[in-house]
Amino acid sequence: MTDATPCGQGSRPAHPTWQHGGVTAATHSSDFPPVADSADAVLLGLDPEQREVATTLRGPVCVLAGAGTGKTRAITHRIAYGVRSGQLMPASVLAVTFTNRAAGEMRGRLRTLGAGGVQARTFHSAALRQLQYFWPRAIGGEMPRLVERKIQLVAEAGARCRIRLDRGELRDVTGEIEWAKVTQTVPADYPAAALKAGREAPRDMAEIAQIYGTYEQLKRDRGMIDFEDVLLLTVGILQDRYDIADRIRAQYQHFVVDEYQDVSPLQQRLLDLWLGDRDSLCVVGDASQTIYSFTGATPDHLLNFRTRFPQATIVKLVRDYRSTPQVVHLANGLLGQARGRAAEHRLELISQREPGPDPVFAEYPDEPAEAEGVARRIRDLIAAGVPAGEIAVLYRINAQSEVYEQALADAGVPYQLRGAERFFERQEVRGAILTLRGAARSGANDPLLEDVVELAAQVRAVLSGNGWTPEPPAGSGAVRDRWESLAALVRLAEDFARSRPRATLADLVVELDERAAAQHAPTVQGVTLASLHAAKGLEWDAVFLAGLTDGMMPITYAKTDDQVEEERRLLYVGVTRARQHLTLSWALSRAPGGRASRRPSRFLNGLRPGSSPAAARSAAAGERAGRTRGRRGPVLCRVCGKTLTEAGELKLMRCEDCPSDMDEGLYERLREWRAVQAKELGMPAYCVFTDKTLMAIAEAAPGGDGELAMISGVGVRKLERYGADVLAICAGQEREGEERDDA
Repeated sequence: MTDATPCGQGSRPAHPTWQHGGVTAATHSSDFPPVADSADAVLLGLDPEQREVATTLRGPVCVLAGAGTGKTRAITHRIAYGVRSGQLMPASVLAVTFTNRAAGEMRGRLRTLGAGGVQARTFHSAALRQLQYFWPRAIGGEMPRLVERKIQLVAEAGARCRIRLDRGELRDVTGEIEWAKVTQTVPADYPAAALKAGREAPRDMAEIAQIYGTYEQLKRDRGMIDFEDVLLLTVGILQDRYDIADRIRAQYQHFVVDEYQDVSPLQQRLLDLWLGDRDSLCVVGDASQTIYSFTGATPDHLLNFRTRFPQATIVKLVRDYRSTPQVVHLANGLLGQARGRAAEHRLELISQREPGPDPVFAEYPDEPAEAEGVARRIRDLIAAGVPAGEIAVLYRINAQSEVYEQALADAGVPYQLRGAERFFERQEVRGAILTLRGAARSGANDPLLEDVVELAAQVRAVLSGNGWTPEPPAGSGAVRDRWESLAALVRLAEDFARSRPRATLADLVVELDERAAAQHAPTVQGVTLASLHAAKGLEWDAVFLAGLTDGMMPITYAKTDDQVEEERRLLYVGVTRARQHLTLSWALSRAPGGRASRRPSRFLNGLRPGSSPAAARSAAAGERAGRTRGRRGPVLCRVCGKTLTEAGELKLMRCEDCPSDMDEGLYERLREWRAVQAKELGMPAYCVFTDKTLMAIAEAAPGGDGELAMISGVGVRKLERYGADVLAICAGQEREGEERDDA
């Protein structure tokens, strides 16, 4: 076969097409791709759905894009194609997203595609730029200064209200103020709005409203605004000054919004004002990746897009270029069990990669064994050629990091923490060790240690002054994270005391110092340790999802159906971070030799070997039944039918004076068991179970977890901690002398 090209010239390779395998990877691409030399070149390598997004330049467009499907690629090529083909002027396009990192990435891609004049910003950055420009015209005078350290001003507001906030409460109250502002809730309306939204407030809601109001007054007195004010003021100006709104609308005629499932009501209001009565809007999102509802984000705007714009073009991106078919199959199965409105719009992903290894489900007897198993597997992957920087260990809360830091350090594997301080560098941990060191020096002279002999009890007594309590605080946020860190130290002390029965408090402090020193590894490229929230938008060749037990995933304070479903979406985000290797693991107990009382996450039922979807439905039904107890409405005595109002009667589900069918012998056995638990934990007996709860258990004589969970006073955490013991006693089995797990 002869070469048909002119003599002396090499054959020019044809541009690869999507059908011929020329589709460019949607993720994990080079940082320096070649610059497109024409409008048509911009479209090269796009799959059919991405090409439809890129070439649909008029009217409203909604792109429903699953994880790993190249959504950022699709929308940047859409903008670039419009600019390079002359259909869009660069200065007339405003692209907005939610993080500076994402905005920077978008600007970089647009420059490479020859559309460098397009504005790609976060909502706050775009609003601030407009506010600074129009302030002299709209308000006059000098624009107020931005608050640089909001948390300090909130602390001052608390002090003005004579409300002292510790560091954790300060962060959480600041978060509540931010939530109130993005949902456009004024201080006076905060308690009612927070209650309606089911917020787990870190302090009394009336106190937060008072701090919120004082914070706003301090800003006004000092001529300052915060980032939420930037959005609020821009919205106010655009609503009141039609001339300014017209100027902005004349400047920006085409809008693109990435991660649209994360918009807050305030951001949506600003977008509406930018848009006016036009419809040149392209939004991209995935309701199945909504994991920030606690900040005010809602997928409703994404899900209602077609209702608002009936003529909208809807494009679904489901070709997954990130993950192997095995990982994608698991991700689809996880969402297949989801419920709720977001689940109704889930996308069924289709992997475009070659087959890879099956996801690994690993069960371990205890947490240290789980961490060591993960570290061994990571070391094997590195030895097989997977770079340490392409491996991640993801967990639900930051307090889980310490055991993995230790295991990786012991295995000689470099690591880096993302989104959190190293465990021994956290302020509450440093403060706790300082307190323990002081107590060790004081010895018997420390009043907290008076008559306290056992090492673990000494640690609990000392750390009670730092905020540790036998039961965790309600809700999530900084207070819960701080408690989890202190609880980790308590558990470490318990393990240390078991391994060295003669150890003293001074010995424990030496052990803590040695552990802290051993984990001060240089900040080199290594395995990523991160919470699931911090992992959003990232991806690795190998991902380990650790600690997947009920109570951690879903987290114990996920009480409503919507909150539990958000936990499922959070796990889905974790699964879809993996390109090739995926391991999901859990431990049956906290410490070596502890009772195996934990259960794998209900989200894995029907997905892990040996489980069935029915188990997931049963667990969900049990949770809903437990939550029903807290709903308001008449509760009737199960004996006489009278409406119950007293707390004790509600717990027993009968009037105090109605006849009881309680098994007196069972009640006494439960009381004896409770006394032993209380003594071991160094807490009052009622902290284990109240008398009324024990009476209710003795009357019901439950035969399983579901029946026990229905009894008022037996929450998820106590069911996990004490359930096996209680059920054994109800069944007439002896539990004395068995070592228990305090997890």
